[in-house]
Amino acid sequence: MLRKAGLIAAALSVALSSTAMAAVSQAEADKLGNSLTPLGGEAAANADGSIPAYTGGITSAPAGYSAGDHHPDPYPGDQVLFEITGQNYKEYADFLSDGQKKLFETYPDTYRMPVYESRRSASNPQFVYDATKANATRASLIESGNGIKGAATGIPFPVPQNGLEAIWNHILRYRGQAVQRFGGQAAVTSSGDYNLIGFDEKLLIKYSNENAKPEELEEDNILFFFKQKITEPARLAGDILLVKETVDQVKEPREAWKYNTGRKRLNRVPQIAYDTPGTEADGLRTTDDFDMYNGSPDRYNWELKGKKEMYVAYNNYKLHSDQVKYEDILQPNHINPDLTRWEKHRVWVVEATLKEGLRHIYQKRVFFLDEDSWQIQEADMYDKNGELYRVAMTYGVNYYDVPTQWSTLDVYHDLNSRRYLAIGLDNEEKMYDFTIQPREAEFTSQALRREGR
Repeated sequence: MLRKAGLIAAALSVALSSTAMAAVSQAEADKLGNSLTPLGGEAAANADGSIPAYTGGITSAPAGYSAGDHHPDPYPGDQVLFEITGQNYKEYADFLSDGQKKLFETYPDTYRMPVYESRRSASNPQFVYDATKANATRASLIESGNGIKGAATGIPFPVPQNGLEAIWNHILRYRGQAVQRFGGQAAVTSSGDYNLIGFDEKLLIKYSNENAKPEELEEDNILFFFKQKITEPARLAGDILLVKETVDQVKEPREAWKYNTGRKRLNRVPQIAYDTPGTEADGLRTTDDFDMYNGSPDRYNWELKGKKEMYVAYNNYKLHSDQVKYEDILQPNHINPDLTRWEKHRVWVVEATLKEGLRHIYQKRVFFLDEDSWQIQEADMYDKNGELYRVAMTYGVNYYDVPTQWSTLDVYHDLNSRRYLAIGLDNEEKMYDFTIQPREAEFTSQALRREGR
């Protein structure tokens, strides 16, 4: 059931179409940090108190944490309140997505959600909050939503007026200014077999720089650089993908290059977008599935449907632990439920419907975005016949050394093959490094060729 009260009622009083582009008033922006959280969520608790009031999230690391550690659980004493199972899930149907219900129906004997106390742990640095408030009155969409202007560093549309603004909030949410990630992915068969693909990834986010200026971002037309190098297995090791994402994707679409170490060849790959199969993913996700959604939104009509109270995977520090092995996580049909943590949170519901005359393997997508961070918590994807095709989940934690709310693992369930893809496996690797200061020169085709050699 979608709730259309308070803030969402005000948002929906404006046209919900994807062409609404006006910034909000100063009076609306002044609610940020007061009745609204600094990023635009409702600060108050819900009616029955099962979702608490927002009090700032995690603002310091727990005792015993050292930089470089896999982040210890800041809530070690929390216990499971109850479990949602294939036998009782209908009792909680109002707080589940259609995709979640489908997983209970597909794996009724094994799929479970251990539900814990809700902790609104999401937080960002103060400069992100300051930039978000400034963005609220100046940011706008361009060219029917295929880019933004007037925003930098923070959430561009903390008081969203349409679905396009909401999805741009996810794309541009703060994940640090630069990060190096180690880990990989596994495409798991219905019997539980898998092969691990290892990655070394670097992300330089120009938009998120503390000193970024809207006019400079628009002039350079660069949102971020992303470089992904395969480290295992041996037959693929050394292959590198480089992506340059643009601010105005009409003026200049995404650019991408791929270095193939076997052929010693660098190629331009403009097809790294939309529903092109994801890197070494066994056809279990599309390119724009990565990070739950990325890239140009121009193939869909976007609608902001309202808000919903929903059980989502939150504060999954047990799943994040370096005391857990990949074989402990990866089980037949789905990841190990005992390592997961589910909480009730409010989410924005955004529906994307494929535009007439355009193609994509997903006819419709429904996204559920955390109100406190703008992270997509879940995505339900439908095929051309209107049937549920895939269900994607983000298992999030607060990387409190940054701080940022982000995924520790993304899992994509393919309902037809009864397989799943787990991305972000890092339990057996060193932790993400948010302190790197890479140069833009590292993210060029010339540098890619040199690194490959």
